[in-house]
Amino acid sequence: MSTQNSGPPPESSPVVRLDKFDKTIGLDRGRPFWYEAAWYLIKCVFFLSPVPWPTRLKRWLLVRFGARVGTGLVLRPRVNFHMPWKLTIGDHCWIGEGCEFLNLEPIALSDHVVVSHRVYLAAGNHDWEDHTMPYRNAPITIERGAWVASCAFVGPGVTIGEHSIVGAGSVVTRSVPPWTVVQGNPATVVKRRVLKR
Repeated sequence: MSTQNSGPPPESSPVVRLDKFDKTIGLDRGRPFWYEAAWYLIKCVFFLSPVPWPTRLKRWLLVRFGARVGTGLVLRPRVNFHMPWKLTIGDHCWIGEGCEFLNLEPIALSDHVVVSHRVYLAAGNHDWEDHTMPYRNAPITIERGAWVASCAFVGPGVTIGEHSIVGAGSVVTRSVPPWTVVQGNPATVVKRRVLKR
C-alpha cells in the first residue's frame, strides 16, 4: 500500500485560512439584521422550546416572517428554522421534533411531506477546495408524498423525488429519484416504493 500522498502538504501548498473567510460572499441573508434578530427571539420562545405551542400559532408566526405555508401543517416542538423567509411548506405536511432547517438557500416541501424527528436539512455548505472556505450553498426540494425518516441528513442541492423514502439515519448528498427507497451512508437506492391499495 502506497503512502505517497499521505502526510502534510508541501510547504508551497496553500493552507486553510479561516481568517480570510468572507461571510458576505455567496450568502444573501435576505433580510436586515434587526429582522433576523427579531426572528431569533421569536424562535427561541415558540420554536426551540420544548413547550408544545399550537401549530396554528407557529404557522401564523412563520407566515408573518415570510414563509409560505399551506394548510394542515403539524409542527412538533424544537424545530429550528434559520430563515423562514426562505421556506415553503405545502399542504398537510408533518415535521417532527428536533429538526434543523439550515435554509441559507430555499428549502421547499411539497404537499403531504413527512420530515421525521431530528432530520437535518442543510442547504448550506462550504467549498473545502478553496483555502478561504467560501459558501457553497444550494436549495433543497422535497417533492409530494416523500418521507424523510428520523435522523437523516439531506445536503445542499438535493431533490427528494415524489413519494420517495429516505431511510432513518441516511446521508443524502445526491438527488433521489421518485418512487424509490434510499438508505445508508451514502444513501443508495435499495428498492422501488410500491403503495398497497
